[in-house]
Amino acid sequence: MARKTVISLEDDLDGSEASETVQFAIDGTEYEIDLNEEHASELRQTLSRFADAARKSSGSRGRPAGRRSPSSSSDAKVIRQWALNKGLSVNARGRIQADIVAQYQAAH
Repeated sequence: MARKTVISLEDDLDGSEASETVQFAIDGTEYEIDLNEEHASELRQTLSRFADAARKSSGSRGRPAGRRSPSSSSDAKVIRQWALNKGLSVNARGRIQADIVAQYQAAH
């Protein structure tokens, strides 16, 4: 028996049939939205004013420039000691595991 899978896009704004998925990023967060031709054009026109005045970024889109993770700052020693006092397994050197940093931040 043959099987046929059909994928149809629905415009995320009004529920009409979408023609494409548009991807964009702002403040280090990537987004994608399914839009029909009219809405895709409207989005591009709205953003073009800012895109035309902006410069392209050559770095990764992970986190915004200027922010440092606690594990790379002077707090690394404090976080390591806190984790050890809690009985958590933490690297003696290098990057501190994200889940340990998150637990530390939640506790403070």
